[in-house]
Amino acid sequence: MAIFEKLDIGFMETRKLKITKHARYFVSGKPSNDITQVWLICHGYGQLGNYFLRHFEFLQDGKALFIGCEGLHRFYSNGFSGRVGASWMTKEDRLDDIADYITYLDGVYSLVMESLPSSVKVTVLGFSQGAATVCRWISAGNQKVDQLILWAGVIPPDVDLTFSQKRFQTFLTRMVVGDEDEFIKEEDVEALSQKLGASGIPVELLTFQGKHELSPEILLELFIS
Repeated sequence: MAIFEKLDIGFMETRKLKITKHARYFVSGKPSNDITQVWLICHGYGQLGNYFLRHFEFLQDGKALFIGCEGLHRFYSNGFSGRVGASWMTKEDRLDDIADYITYLDGVYSLVMESLPSSVKVTVLGFSQGAATVCRWISAGNQKVDQLILWAGVIPPDVDLTFSQKRFQTFLTRMVVGDEDEFIKEEDVEALSQKLGASGIPVELLTFQGKHELSPEILLELFIS
């Protein structure tokens, strides 16, 4: 035991390399010239893109395309088998994880948009952890966005609104939260909404009776508008 106590591990260093990774996304609808709007959707922590996308199936009218994106880190939710969930990032090596999912979302966006008419309206929706994800992605690029929906989530502190203000002024941001959400307070969302409005960023706050979940009624309202 004394041998291990004297062992100097200061020689360890972190090295990195870029790899090619398979990443999946899910599509509801058929790309065509008849498509008038596309929704790019990012789920919350511990969810999967295909299951989360099912919440939007009732909106399908044949003229919409729903894209379910998925976090790059999958894991067993309970123990070592059974239900699988995904995460967009953790605190460990977070900047590389952010760079990776920005590259992933850029790739999904390019593949989807290349088969759609230029007039298509683009909605980006992030739920919970997915809200921070889409904010970082949008602030880092110049994608066409007509509507940003932050559902049960907010713009993360590391997104510099002073730098990104002009970017966020080009589309409408809608913030949605349940009045009994156990993870985010309604007053915190309202405070951010007021801050955005004061910065000249178009924003609308919507609340509903519910917890950390989607509301079909609100989704329908946002889809129609």
